[in-house]
Amino acid sequence: MAKKIDGSVDENLKDIVKDNQTTAQEEAEKEIRSKKDSPMGKLLNETATPPSVADIVEGPVIAIDKKGVFVDLHPYGTGIIYGREYINARDIIKKVNIGDSIAAKVVGFDHPEGYIELSLKEAKQALIWSEAEIAIRDKTAFDIPVLEANKGGLILSWQGIQGFLPASQLKTEHYPRVTDGDKDKILEELKKLIGKRISVVIISAAPKEGKLIFSEKNPEQKDKEKMVGKYAVADEIEGTVTGMVDFGVFVKLEEGLEGLVHISEIDWALVEDPRAIFKVGDKVKVKIIEIKDGKISLSIKALKENPWKAASKKYKKDDVVSGVVIKFNKHGALASIEEGVAGLVHVSEFGTEAKLRESLELGKSYNFKINLFDPKEQKMALGFVK
Repeated sequence: MAKKIDGSVDENLKDIVKDNQTTAQEEAEKEIRSKKDSPMGKLLNETATPPSVADIVEGPVIAIDKKGVFVDLHPYGTGIIYGREYINARDIIKKVNIGDSIAAKVVGFDHPEGYIELSLKEAKQALIWSEAEIAIRDKTAFDIPVLEANKGGLILSWQGIQGFLPASQLKTEHYPRVTDGDKDKILEELKKLIGKRISVVIISAAPKEGKLIFSEKNPEQKDKEKMVGKYAVADEIEGTVTGMVDFGVFVKLEEGLEGLVHISEIDWALVEDPRAIFKVGDKVKVKIIEIKDGKISLSIKALKENPWKAASKKYKKDDVVSGVVIKFNKHGALASIEEGVAGLVHVSEFGTEAKLRESLELGKSYNFKINLFDPKEQKMALGFVK
């Protein structure tokens, strides 16, 4: 009888202990998961019971000695940061005190004394990647200095992780303005940004590959789309010159929005160097001739009378006209018969480019015969009259 009673008491004690353990475990899980809105909580929320390798766990430091750092992981046991993990995280550990709550990553269960093996450095990396995901979701902007440049873009560092900012993701004022796509020229332009701080957002995070991709455009993209949406092709606007390059002129239409006047759209006459005509700050009237992919193309010459219209009434094929040689190119010489109306004297008439340059001098006038005249297409071919 006594044995039966004792047996019942033993079973009751087991049930009480089991219930207490379950309650403690549930409370611990509840406390951990209550932090689900924080970067740590996001990682903890899916932690298994008991923890597995690669899980992120959190608890107070209960001891620090030469063996390592001991962390209370109740109700799972005690964790330890030791050996190589201790060495790897020594800079972090220097700032840790007993009682501090720290997050660590489970890396093993093979410790001879039964401790759960932890990594502080790997946990820090996991948290950083979690923060990156949150930053992507919230479109958080960061002010970061440019470390390096290559032919494809810029190298930045965020939270100790290097990332890449492709040139295509740069704002207009930082985009390398190189008309022929020469990669060496692009690199030279990008190098000018090294050391400067720029505002960027993270648009992609790949923890396994250790890669972050940044964009400088994203924070203002929606605003820019709204701004561009206010304009239409054929609109005539006054803008301000913000920069000159070999292939054209950049004109600010409003704060945060620029358009490009390509060199061919500056004037009906030949323009060799936009810098000789404009300076930054000049007010210019422009006409929108194209809106594509958020980019606005402008024209100045479209606001001027087309000289080819008047020329169509004055000249015809086989006419002999006087023209001034204004440029040499690989096809021959370009001769202007009046402002904005020019034709090509082909090199084949002279046999070689050297002979062409012997016969014609830049800036001098000669007689030419019109061999082809198409004012609608603004094309004219000239023959040299000896």
